[in-house]
Amino acid sequence: MRKQTKKIALLATGWFFVAVGAIGVVVPVLPTTPFLLISLWAFSQSSERFHAWLFNHRYFGPPLQEWEKHGIIPLRAKIVALSTMAVSATLVIVLTDTPMYGLAGMISLMLIGAGFILTRPSRRPVEGAEEDSL
Repeated sequence: MRKQTKKIALLATGWFFVAVGAIGVVVPVLPTTPFLLISLWAFSQSSERFHAWLFNHRYFGPPLQEWEKHGIIPLRAKIVALSTMAVSATLVIVLTDTPMYGLAGMISLMLIGAGFILTRPSRRPVEGAEEDSL
């Protein structure tokens, strides 16, 4: 892929996911931060200006900065993500004739995603607190 074509594709990807993330601000079941993380990555590969703009944005910037510095997924985002997974799995199980191996694969992937989400902190570590060593 030519360098210019790649840059345009990454810019389009970045702006597409900024738009989806912005929609997530007003649609409760659509998360915002994961889409903005994709945008931030795409801009980091294509435009320093747009990357800096998004990272330092008054509204969108703080969750992106919290993720970068501390790997934080806010509690509200965890609840929405896990609830959406549970409802989706339930609907697929109850309303479709998906074969058992399909259900097992879907549930396995959801459990991996849920495990990742649950192992991320929900808030900043306490300043000055030392971790206990075992």
